Amino acid sequence: MKTVLISGGTRGIGRACAELFLNNGYNVAVIYKSNDEAAAQLRDKLGIYAVKADVSVSEDVKKAVGAVAERFGSVDVLINNAGISHIGLIQDVSDGDFRRVMDTNLSGAFYMCREVAPMMISAKSGRIINIGSVWGNHGASCEAVYSASKAALRGLTSSLAKELGPSGITVNCVEPGVIETDMNACFDKETLSALANETPLCRLGKTEDVANAVMFLASDKASFITGQFIGVNGGFGQ
Repeated sequence: MKTVLISGGTRGIGRACAELFLNNGYNVAVIYKSNDEAAAQLRDKLGIYAVKADVSVSEDVKKAVGAVAERFGSVDVLINNAGISHIGLIQDVSDGDFRRVMDTNLSGAFYMCREVAPMMISAKSGRIINIGSVWGNHGASCEAVYSASKAALRGLTSSLAKELGPSGITVNCVEPGVIETDMNACFDKETLSALANETPLCRLGKTEDVANAVMFLASDKASFITGQFIGVNGGFGQ
């Protein structure tokens, strides 16, 4: 049985991925930072293995990945989903704000890849799927740090696809548009309605829309797809 490891796996896109992979016969492990209640629900109701760790801290990541490997033997699929945002004018972004977003969104993904890569190289197989954003490609006003962090994931994806490809490992990036998640709950109904109207499919995305794309990239059907950026955005930003 294959094992998937998902960072930020207790809510939103991460949780949708966790449930979908579980239903498709995977061992599922998630890393979460603080939501003990949601993690307990995943453990108790679904039998998902949840490890508490801060992906922005390299030592936390090392211990968490080690715990998953000890329990399941290896990691076959890595989904780097943990992410946070910051909205504000650039002149109002503090050094702490900048570091907090970059450390979680970029450094966290890097640390996770660094820990999992040796296992996948040894197995001559693996899937790494980074969760980026439409803003990583197009940029968002008043979200300079978030956009920069997601743009950096593009570089990480392209580089690792070339580096790990000879070992049979694919590395891709799914870039959601505006999805109905807690991250976007900060916007009022009028703003969300306007964003839906800007989307050619005339609706906001659902977490399941993203999870389905991730599942495809993890499957054997995507064995010759690597270094790619898959927009799950309803046409938004195109």
